[in-house]
Amino acid sequence: MENSVLSKLLRTKPAGMLIDEAYEPERQMKKTLTARDLIAFGVGATIGSGIFALTGTAAAGSGAVALRQWIDTPVINFVLGADLGREGAGPAIVLSFLIAAIACGFAAMCYAELAAMIPVSGSAYTFAYASLGELIAWIIGWDLMLEYAVGNIAVAVSWSDHFLHFIHGLFGMQLPLWLTTDSATALTRLSSLPRDNPQWTFYSSTDLPTLFGHQIALNIPAFVIVLLITWVLVVGIQESAIVNTIAVFIKVAVVIFVIGYGAGFVKPENWVPFAPGGLAGIMGGAAIVFFSFIGFDAVSSTAEETKNPQKDMPIGMIGSLIICTVLYAGVSLVLTGIMPYSKYVNDAAPVATALASTGQSWAHALVSVGALAGMTSVLLVFQLGQPRIFMAMARDGLLPKIFAVLHPKYKTPLLPTILTGVLVGVASLVIDIGQAAELTNIGTLAAFIIVCGGVILLRKTDKDRERPFKCPFVPLVPILGIVFCFILMLSLPVVTWIRFVVWMAAGALVYFLYGYRKSGLNRV
Repeated sequence: MENSVLSKLLRTKPAGMLIDEAYEPERQMKKTLTARDLIAFGVGATIGSGIFALTGTAAAGSGAVALRQWIDTPVINFVLGADLGREGAGPAIVLSFLIAAIACGFAAMCYAELAAMIPVSGSAYTFAYASLGELIAWIIGWDLMLEYAVGNIAVAVSWSDHFLHFIHGLFGMQLPLWLTTDSATALTRLSSLPRDNPQWTFYSSTDLPTLFGHQIALNIPAFVIVLLITWVLVVGIQESAIVNTIAVFIKVAVVIFVIGYGAGFVKPENWVPFAPGGLAGIMGGAAIVFFSFIGFDAVSSTAEETKNPQKDMPIGMIGSLIICTVLYAGVSLVLTGIMPYSKYVNDAAPVATALASTGQSWAHALVSVGALAGMTSVLLVFQLGQPRIFMAMARDGLLPKIFAVLHPKYKTPLLPTILTGVLVGVASLVIDIGQAAELTNIGTLAAFIIVCGGVILLRKTDKDRERPFKCPFVPLVPILGIVFCFILMLSLPVVTWIRFVVWMAAGALVYFLYGYRKSGLNRV
């Protein structure tokens, strides 16, 4: 009996079966994407989440202040007695970006091999099913839900902050604090930021309403943009690609402008001390800005909608990673040179804040437009990936079949797209960017480790299958990917690990109650 249970948990789905099932007539999706579209998707998911959103919080660090003020009870104070926060990287955030890029580079090589070898939607979930077995595939699929959904919460929060900069810079409009951010961030800003900080110019009121004895705030702009993106994704993949390409063109032009224009306002004294948090700060920063590089993961989920996935998938993933790394390094140096890094605490729009401090309203407005375009494309690509994970798992019987049903006209996964949009939208009302990014990163890092391990294993178990792209120096590159990703996981706060373990435990429960019994492999 024990051997039977174990064999079911470790059963794999051959790559040939995955491909044959995915390309059955009733499951056919529209194949319209090219290598250029994939690079645009990769850059779209990458440029924005890091440059426009996380540079500030990674440089400044974080702590437990906001939660203590929000829920001031003896239990919370006891749990947070130890420092569960994260050291700031300071100006050395540029090194954090480079470390994260190296870790992602190793993982990208592994992703590229598997995506070209198994051109099926599902990303790391599909790759794990083909190499490591059903239980690991379920774990990574459940993990990817966390990565995409929570990642989009972080981006939606940043979009909201940039929206405030945009309407203030262009029209002089202000909105109340309680309608534009979550409760924890609102309380942190009220308690820790000096009134001369540029962030305060965007709010018409800083008074917070009270509900059941607690001050509350809701991020309404974040909620609205997520629902709009969800509608675009239901309409179709080609329409989504067009919207994304336009947004990518705008934001890359703005990023290049920020580097060139912002260099004129750099004060070298702001780079001293360069690494105030030491190695711990640099690695903690790398663990956060790692979120900035996960665009190629989302690219791999569009394999079934790509004209020539064997050739175009590797180009899209690796090409977008190289472009983004160069731009990140330039912006991070300029950003920490314009303003002291400590002023970016809990700031989800650090680039706009820095440009606002220069007093040049036209430059501030231009960056806000570019940032809004950037955040929109990030939301679109991340929100595109999540439903396709749902769809792949439902095809395999691990989730209800209704999640695999395509829209009769647009041929997009209907229910998971809508469900993801609603969940992300509601969560973005109340969650701050730091919590969302940290939780996303630990899920992504775990997925990357699984993919790197899958390359090593499939080289032995399926060595005869054609590999249009081969990861170089196997097993060295996959092993380095595993080591770097695990080190970054260890650099995340303890509270992030606790949340991750709770989420994975819930996933294991769902699998054994449903997926284990309903798996399509039970009928093979």
